[in-house]
Amino acid sequence: MDGNGRWARKRFLPRVAGHRRGLETVRSTVSSCAELGVEYLTLFAFSSENWRRPKDEVSFLMELFVHALEQEVAKLHSNNIRLKVVGDRTGLDKRLIELISGGDEETAANTGLTLTIAANYGGRWDVLQAVNRLARDNPDKSGNYTEQDLQQHLAMSYAPEPDLFIRTGGEQRISNFLLWQLAYTEMYFTDQLWPDFDSDALATAFAFYRSRERRFGRTSEQVSVPVAQGAPETPLR
Repeated sequence: MDGNGRWARKRFLPRVAGHRRGLETVRSTVSSCAELGVEYLTLFAFSSENWRRPKDEVSFLMELFVHALEQEVAKLHSNNIRLKVVGDRTGLDKRLIELISGGDEETAANTGLTLTIAANYGGRWDVLQAVNRLARDNPDKSGNYTEQDLQQHLAMSYAPEPDLFIRTGGEQRISNFLLWQLAYTEMYFTDQLWPDFDSDALATAFAFYRSRERRFGRTSEQVSVPVAQGAPETPLR
């Protein structure tokens, strides 16, 4: 969700104004995805590298996260949305950790959209912590681990690999996000800044996804099987 600061700067506003507006876009995007039947939506809210930003901006982002959890968890629950927060909780404020745990518990039984917030998350951190947990829990298999063994220890082991990756703001890189999980994900990059990413922009991204042929290492001939003979299409992840 890139471009909050630039959105504010273009309007001669402080960067924090862009983050506030970005939160409104989060609300509308979650609502749109829930209505469209998307099963999993993951938002990269704060990366492990974002600690390098100015201290006052980092403090504001943490306060905004606390405010959002205080205000939004009940709404998510009432709309049957399950909330998960992934990332390294080391260094997070005690109040924030409490709200994260509370939101997880309150919405755990919901069966609609699973909304994941990646906070203090990095793809390299995720793979490393998974390797360490795997080695700790299964020392007898050292040297014979499989991909399936490792996947069980990733932060998002509860979710399937993403179908579509969307990055706003004009940059064309994944910036240490879900490095393991994005191996076969379709990549969509747009110049639109996150605060301007509305329902029409989301529809454009989904249209791009539908135009892609997903082969997973196979040939076009192998995947061009009539729908009636193959598995039914699944909701977007």
